[in-house]
Amino acid sequence: MASSFFIIGMIILTQTMIGILGNFSLLCSYIILHIMGYRLRSTDLILKHLIVANSLVLLCIGVPQIMSIFGWKHIHSDFGCKLLFFLHRVGRGVSIGSICLLSVFQVITISPWNSRWATLKVTAPKYVVLSLFLCWILQMLVNVIFPIYMTGKWSDKKERDFGYCSSILTDKAKDASYAALLSFPDVLCLGLTLWAGSSMVLILYRHKQQVQHIRRTDASSRSSPESRATKTIVLLGSTFVYFYIVSFIFQVLLALFDQPSRFLVDISVIIAACFPTVSPFLLMSHNSSVQRLYFAWIRNAKSLLL
Repeated sequence: MASSFFIIGMIILTQTMIGILGNFSLLCSYIILHIMGYRLRSTDLILKHLIVANSLVLLCIGVPQIMSIFGWKHIHSDFGCKLLFFLHRVGRGVSIGSICLLSVFQVITISPWNSRWATLKVTAPKYVVLSLFLCWILQMLVNVIFPIYMTGKWSDKKERDFGYCSSILTDKAKDASYAALLSFPDVLCLGLTLWAGSSMVLILYRHKQQVQHIRRTDASSRSSPESRATKTIVLLGSTFVYFYIVSFIFQVLLALFDQPSRFLVDISVIIAACFPTVSPFLLMSHNSSVQRLYFAWIRNAKSLLL
């Protein structure tokens, strides 16, 4: 049993380190590209907030869970436990909101000028900053209830163990009503993401059909930057939806037990950290500007070593 916990701990440790390194590298790349004068798209601002939210999730759920598995059983500070769980929930919510904003904004950007979204193509970029600000504020307000029911101190009350923290057990009906209330923004964002992803696939397909005769005559024709960006966002959104559904299933399983097994808690942490870990590498592999920047770093590093 101890060896299995050690293996799970190493998995979470590796996952957290890779995820934090990937998100930090991608954020630094965007900052450097901005300093170098590269023209960044409006969606890149949303991606920066997604990176920050993903890093928050990894730091607030991965690091405490690692400390718990390798001996530091609990965070003794009640305030520290409440703060970490609150920041994790806010980061998770902003990650969901950022994916939703990214998908909706991109489907507006690539929509034809004769569509019903034509009027929004010009005005939408002006509201990106406001939308992101409201996303952070909304998630802080929605998740402010979590610190009330989380504790890092063990008392005589019945509690559900989450490894580094615990939650006070309450009435099942009350738990169900809170869960429905807190899940509503997530379900709404998930629905909008699925709609936007389907719309982008349909728009790309129609565009491909329209220009098919041009591609036959021009063998060197390549997809446009917007088309490549759209495919990246569709891939990112699909990955997010998959991991969100799997994570939701594990969250439901955790809620069904008053005292869930440690193995189930650890696996739910691994699943919850999958998207924040994978997403920066998906973005890096499909962003030509970031790839050129990395290749330049590699060339410079080789020249310095030689």
